[in-house]
Amino acid sequence: MTKDTIYLYTDGASSGNPGPGGYAAVLKCRDMRKELSGGFARTTNNRMELMAVIIGLETIRWKDAEVEIYSDSTYVVNTLSLGWKRKKNVDLWARYDRAAQGFRINFHWIKGHAGHPENERCDKLAVAAYSIPGLPADEGYENETQTLL
Repeated sequence: MTKDTIYLYTDGASSGNPGPGGYAAVLKCRDMRKELSGGFARTTNNRMELMAVIIGLETIRWKDAEVEIYSDSTYVVNTLSLGWKRKKNVDLWARYDRAAQGFRINFHWIKGHAGHPENERCDKLAVAAYSIPGLPADEGYENETQTLL
């Protein structure tokens, strides 16, 4: 049986860099749709862009699925498509590697804030996520920051 392609749209945002940050993902397959979002009290935009991809992949239950990922993050798309070095956010890159196992993934860069409906929806969800009071700490960011001091 051939599985349908899963489309994963992602975005991350932060108010300040670092600052409060949020991530969002929209998954689509056939007539199904799922929206996911969350945030942290202090993080970076790049971490939230990558977190959106990770959370989206961790949500998919079909193994060996073909996943088309759309992101406006050159950091995420170029690191994964062009093999950029993973010097920062090593905790999230390790988590991405685990989350991506068993999928056939294709990355697509899309221009942010250019009217793409799913990208615009992700942006709204990510901004709303970092606006929630009492967000948890991004322990990976805090630990990485401490080791650089």
